Amino acid sequence: QVQLVESGGGLVQPGGSLRLSCEASGFTFDKFALTWYRQAPGKTLKERELVASISSTGIWTNYADSVKGRFTVSRDNDKNMMYLQMNSLKPEDTAVYYCRRGITLSGKGTLVTVSS
Repeated sequence: QVQLVESGGGLVQPGGSLRLSCEASGFTFDKFALTWYRQAPGKTLKERELVASISSTGIWTNYADSVKGRFTVSRDNDKNMMYLQMNSLKPEDTAVYYCRRGITLSGKGTLVTVSS
């Protein structure tokens, strides 16, 4: 079954850290670039924000300005896993985080809440 499954979300205080994971199955993982998106509370699907991207080999990465310097995307092609290390979290980072392959495959998301 072709799927992506996110995990690692939770409640964290401002300034804290979380590491999200995305486990892939059912396709040749190392052939595809992947992305992390997020949807903040009250925002529509069209307002999802592209957070980070990573190439199929992991050599190339790109970040939204809002997370640059705080978030790091990585992948382990041997384990079919992608990660998002999030540091110095802010309340405005609160959102459901999704991993995606292209525009046709997305996980169900994991909720990150940044609050004191």
